[in-house]
Formats: sequence, structure tokens, C-alpha cells
Amino acid sequence: MILDIVKYGHPALRTKGRRVENVAEIHGLVGDMLETMRSVKGVGLAAHQVGRPLMLCVIDVTGASDRPSAMWIDGEEVDLIDHMPLVLINPEIETAGSEESGEEGCLSFPSIYSKILRPAYVRIKAIDLEGQEFSFLAAGLLGRAVLHEYDHLQGELFIDHMTPKQRARCADKLDALLADGMGVK
Repeated sequence: MILDIVKYGHPALRTKGRRVENVAEIHGLVGDMLETMRSVKGVGLAAHQVGRPLMLCVIDVTGASDRPSAMWIDGEEVDLIDHMPLVLINPEIETAGSEESGEEGCLSFPSIYSKILRPAYVRIKAIDLEGQEFSFLAAGLLGRAVLHEYDHLQGELFIDHMTPKQRARCADKLDALLADGMGVK
């Protein structure tokens, strides 16, 4: 089922996510989140964005061939196709490397895009849909997507990483989203 995506101004977007205690209880939600993300051609979706502030996000970067990604498991680079979509439950992250600038947008901020500085690498430890812990290292679009979705789980937004000048450039669009209040797509 395709879910409504909440927009900027909805309180769920500024709420720190609750840990998922029972993985079996979220299987339906995960399926709906994946269907929703694909229906709008997104590469990531946090539970917060569908009004559920849980430590849960889904990611699939396989359709973004114009923005390379890399993933390593146990020090070996792996084929992304074999590991997508990713379901990250109660993720923990560590960042490494210098910061790189890259274009970001967000399904909760339609038509707002900006260059955002993010660390080049991120190490992720999470639980999968079978309740098993797994970890990997990511770079490129995958690393950026993980960091972007992880921010959502902390109640943070990509606009929080904008410079004042970038924020001023999109102020009218942000104001319009806030004026719509708790609108959904």
C-alpha cells in the first residue's frame, strides 16, 4: 500500500525515533515503505516520513546509475544489486573521511534541492528484517542516502546542513511548505 509522505512542518519529522523492539511487527510497514519510495522514484525513506517516528528506514540506490555508490562488507567490495533494497532497523553509524559536497533533495521537501556537505564514508551497523545484526561500509550516493535517512531518525533534516545562504535561497519554498501545515503528498 502506498503511504502518504508527510511534508516539512509535520511534527514526526522533528521527533527522535523510537527503537524497534519487535521486528515482526514492522514487516507490513517495511513493505509499504518500499512501495511508497519506489512509487515516487526515491532512493530512501525513513519511517518518520510516513508519520511513524521509529528507528527504521529503507534505501535502494540501484536506479541511480548517474551517481555512483560503493558498499563493502567485511572489507570486500560487494555488488550493490545483491544487497538492495536495504532495510535498516535501529541503525548506528560512524563516519570517516573528509567531507564531500553533493546534491540532496528530500521527499518531505518537494522541489527543494541543495548541495550538502557529508563525510565521504559511513560505517553502518543495523538489524535486518530477520532480526539479524549486519554491518557494512558505504560511500558515494549510498553513503549519502544512509546519512540523510539516519538524520531523519534523529529528528534532523537536510535543511539543517544548509548554509545560511542556501537556506535563504529556498526560504520562500520552505515558508510555503510550513504554510501548508501538516500536509501530505
